[in-house]
Amino acid sequence: MIPRVRSPELPQNYSWLNTDKPLSLKALKGRVIILDFWTYCCINCLHILPDLKYLERKYQDSLTIIGVHSAKFDNEKEIENIRQAVLRYDIEHPVLVDIGFRVWDEYAVRAWPTLIIIDPQGYVISQVSGEGNLQLIENIIIQSINQNQDKILFQQLEFNLEKQHNPLITPLAFPSKILATPAGLFIADSGHHRLVISSLKGEVIHILGTGNPGLNDGKFEEVQFSAPQGMTYDLKNKILYVADTENHAIRRVDLQKLVVETIAGTGKQSYIIHPHSGAALATALNSPWDLVKVDNFLFITMAGSHQIWQMNLETGNITTYAGTGAEGCVDGNFSECAFAQPSGITTNGKELFIADSEVSSIRAVEITENGKVRTVCGSGFLFGFGDKDGTGDDVRLQHCLDIDYFDNYLWVADTYNHKIKVVNHHTGECKTILLTGENHLLSEPSSLSLLGSYLYISDTNNHIIRRVDLESLEMITLQVSGLCAPSVCFRENI
Repeated sequence: MIPRVRSPELPQNYSWLNTDKPLSLKALKGRVIILDFWTYCCINCLHILPDLKYLERKYQDSLTIIGVHSAKFDNEKEIENIRQAVLRYDIEHPVLVDIGFRVWDEYAVRAWPTLIIIDPQGYVISQVSGEGNLQLIENIIIQSINQNQDKILFQQLEFNLEKQHNPLITPLAFPSKILATPAGLFIADSGHHRLVISSLKGEVIHILGTGNPGLNDGKFEEVQFSAPQGMTYDLKNKILYVADTENHAIRRVDLQKLVVETIAGTGKQSYIIHPHSGAALATALNSPWDLVKVDNFLFITMAGSHQIWQMNLETGNITTYAGTGAEGCVDGNFSECAFAQPSGITTNGKELFIADSEVSSIRAVEITENGKVRTVCGSGFLFGFGDKDGTGDDVRLQHCLDIDYFDNYLWVADTYNHKIKVVNHHTGECKTILLTGENHLLSEPSSLSLLGSYLYISDTNNHIIRRVDLESLEMITLQVSGLCAPSVCFRENI
């Protein structure tokens, strides 16, 4: 007979979020408990959040989910940054800040994400790692409830959520990608699930999206997005292409007809990792994060499958372009190279340049049929991060999320270092740009875009857009006039 393992108690003297007091397993006896070991940089951890929300709502009278945040990056150890992630991803269950991986070690966890399932008597009954396991987990919950009917204390628990104290009522909420073009600024207002188009001075021209997450094509006022990220603009044809990340789709915005249509993805996440291809609208995608147009092709950073993809806009086909699907930093031929949650993408017309976030490195990908991949700078290791200028593999970045090619240099949003850096893509030399001006402390800037004499920055956790004069490096906050949060606009229109 296999001995049953009693679940170790949770620390009461650590920081907790989404609850006004620490939770103990002893006090929760009589309920099924899921411990979700996660870290907020991890795309796989983000993928299972909808599964957890589904379970905690369906089994609210008998199930309690507790997030155990075991940080990978130094920046993710800061409680305020974790709080921002809880708000950004609308997490509605209590979260324990696992200092020094104590709880991780006590439960012998080895990977993000990992779910530990505990029965109503306090015994560990299952450990499930990775994503795509919703049916398996739900079956375990149902079985545990059925086997412990006389021991379950059926009741719905209420928690003191962070969003009750910090509602997203700012005009922008966690703006992710920004794109500066002669036609104006395109802002992915990810926290509000919409796009904002403004003049370069910040005057609102169009708002695309209802403010509620969804996948709906049509006119600007009726369309829906879900945490949109990267964008690329076809100035000649007045077409904006959007990586609609949480819809796992690519959207096409026609600025002449004022309509949006889906051109790639099925709306469902793909779990196929190996390279493959197909008709764009029949091929499921996996968290497309950013994209750039070269001639009649879109090149896409597919963060969820750790690959670069290519879409032929003429034929409507889409295919894996580079990357095996394994997570890592491997240079060489397209068929043998590896990326780690590639995020930002830009180009000089000859190479694609990638902000490869989980290895905190800048990668270059040749635009040719039998090209190669090289690492421009950064350690190239999953845990090789820091904050150090230098050249090549001496450089240390921390979860860089965006990159822009401008004036023969690469400009990098070094997100978790809260800095902007410039990289020489020929030599691999990296330097920090020292910004000045009003309230110049950035908080997890996740995007940047350059046009003319200005640098525009999505200052994500500050919920604002910054503009930097490239001559003086003076930074100001760009006032986006005529914009309000969807909930505020709704109340004002009643």
